[in-house]
Amino acid sequence: MERGDAIEIEEADENRMDAVWPIIREVAAESDTDSMLPTITFEEAKKIWFSESHRVFTASSAGRLVGTYWVAPNRFGLGSHVANAGYMVHPDQRGRGVASAMLEHSFNTARAEGYRAMQFNYVVSTNEIAVRLWKRHGFKEVGRVPQAFAHGRGDFVDVLIMHRFL
Repeated sequence: MERGDAIEIEEADENRMDAVWPIIREVAAESDTDSMLPTITFEEAKKIWFSESHRVFTASSAGRLVGTYWVAPNRFGLGSHVANAGYMVHPDQRGRGVASAMLEHSFNTARAEGYRAMQFNYVVSTNEIAVRLWKRHGFKEVGRVPQAFAHGRGDFVDVLIMHRFL
C-alpha cells in the first residue's frame, strides 16, 4: 500500500479473527504501544478484541487487511455516552494514513451511535506517533498515570488519558 491508496473500512465479526490475528500478534510482540502481552494466544486475543461490548472494524487496502479497530462505551450506565476505542495498524503499514482513516471512521461511527465524546484511557506516553496523531485530531491530554505501562524495553512509562468531544 502506498500513501494515498484507498482504504476500505468495514464492520467485522469474530469470523474475521484469522485475518485480524497477524496484526494483533505483530503489535503485541512489539510490546511498546499496547498492553496485550507479547505471548498472547489467538484465543485470548479473540476474546479481548471481539469482546461483547466491542463493535469491530477492519481496514483494507489493495485487498490486504492493514488495520483494525473497535469502538465501545467507555463506561456503563451514566457514563455510556462517552466512547472508547482501540486501534492497531500492521507495523509495515504505518505512516500511510491507515490510523487516520480508522480514527475518522470511528468518529462517524461513534456519532451515529449517539456518543458525545471519545476518551482513550491507556495511551502509552512514549508512543509519540499515536500521541501526535490523536492531538492532531483534536484530542487533549486530560490525565496521566505514572509508570502504568511495563514497556517491552524493560522500564515503566506513563500512560495518558486523552479526550475529545465529537
